Amino acid sequence: MPFPETLEAKPRVIFFTDFDGTITLQDTNDFITDNYGMGFDQRRELFRAVINKTDTFRNTFQQMVDSWNLPFPRVLGILKENISLDPAFRDFVLWARDMKVPVIVLSSGMAPVLEALLNHLLGEDLMQDLEIVANATQLKPPENSLDKPGGWTIKYRDDSGFGHDKSLTIRPYADAIAKMPAQERPTLLYAGDGVSDLSAARETDLLFAREGMDLVTYCENEGIPFTEFSGWDSILEETKDIYEGRKTVKNLAEEGLRRHRTNSMESNAMPKPTIR
Repeated sequence: MPFPETLEAKPRVIFFTDFDGTITLQDTNDFITDNYGMGFDQRRELFRAVINKTDTFRNTFQQMVDSWNLPFPRVLGILKENISLDPAFRDFVLWARDMKVPVIVLSSGMAPVLEALLNHLLGEDLMQDLEIVANATQLKPPENSLDKPGGWTIKYRDDSGFGHDKSLTIRPYADAIAKMPAQERPTLLYAGDGVSDLSAARETDLLFAREGMDLVTYCENEGIPFTEFSGWDSILEETKDIYEGRKTVKNLAEEGLRRHRTNSMESNAMPKPTIR
């Protein structure tokens, strides 16, 4: 259900989420790049450039896709064999269905990949509950064919440095909600893990950042409140707390920051192995 129909249904919570490495346990684009494209080391160099603001996600991701050199059906086949969902995501979608909580998937990947994988891993029935907002594919000369290596590429959703600026999807919701009476305003939540989520990090009431990933580093550097998650089981429990009024987003952000600082201190205090 697209904007503004989503708001007209008067949900208590609207949940936006990244796909790769957030809904899935592996990043589809990273998996293909590391195993069939430029490789892990070069990819990490590109992502460091995005974190350090010396290059854009759009440019670096295009380089990743260009390195694949695979027919598109082969890409889908590889991913179906190697990518898995977070075990608790299905439970989250079932709960969201019962509570009429919209779940909107914002991805810097390609919509045909998401649709194929979600249909394969989640099933057609539950997949229909998800709104998918992502990039597309386009044919590329001279081959001009999805079935040929080099015959296709990514088609970005917008002209931003992200290729798909996720904040542009979230912002109309935030702007409309700001004009609503306080008691009618839904809570906006977002879950993500990496550099493609940087534009969305400031746009919602609470950000769930997968622990140990690039998005945590960015939030620390930029002073953005966040709470870490290791799986969708914790996201489900905390979203239930918000939905049922047991906790506020401020409570959860403060608790999340305390947990992160405690875990960081404990990690730093661990004895380091001697290198011989």
